[in-house]
Amino acid sequence: MDMGILDLFLNYLSRSNAVTFVVLTWLSLYFIATFSILFARWFQLSAWSKREHSSLESLIMGAKTVRDDSILRRCVSLTAPSPGLLNVCKNVAQKNATIGLSWLSVIASTSPFIGLFGTVVSILETFAGLGNAQSASLGVIAPAISEALIVTAAGIFVAIPAYTFHILLKRKGYEVLNLIEREADVLLSNAPKPEPKANL
Repeated sequence: MDMGILDLFLNYLSRSNAVTFVVLTWLSLYFIATFSILFARWFQLSAWSKREHSSLESLIMGAKTVRDDSILRRCVSLTAPSPGLLNVCKNVAQKNATIGLSWLSVIASTSPFIGLFGTVVSILETFAGLGNAQSASLGVIAPAISEALIVTAAGIFVAIPAYTFHILLKRKGYEVLNLIEREADVLLSNAPKPEPKANL
């Protein structure tokens, strides 16, 4: 990191209040959580998608049942797949595919407000300090307000990747669920039909 930027940042922190520290710490934890959720979920969903894609291909090629590593394996009985049981498995898959999305949604929606809260508190403190000062010129007010806006910028900076990753993971989860849906359709279409009862 450039020493000029580091000095500027340390100078900013030395003039900041406790609320600014809390807000910046909060936003830093949000930022770390955002990337942790992205990397963990992206790799899990990618591996899951490959497993379900292989299972779907084997079904299309004539396999009688899904592969052992498919999530539908637990819901397919030895005789014939049950539509009700397959729906239960699809619901479980939907729950598993959307893990972490609510956190990304919370981070994306609250980060700008947390940053704005820090800015408002800093501006209030600036104006309170200016009330006690002898002169309140634009040269004194402008730097204080621009420093206060840094926290709002930090909130927006955290919200943008959180929202972007939410959309990317939602799409990846949709792809997995689409594969599972097609597997269930193939299983049901290949299931032996019950023979009609003869009328006596």
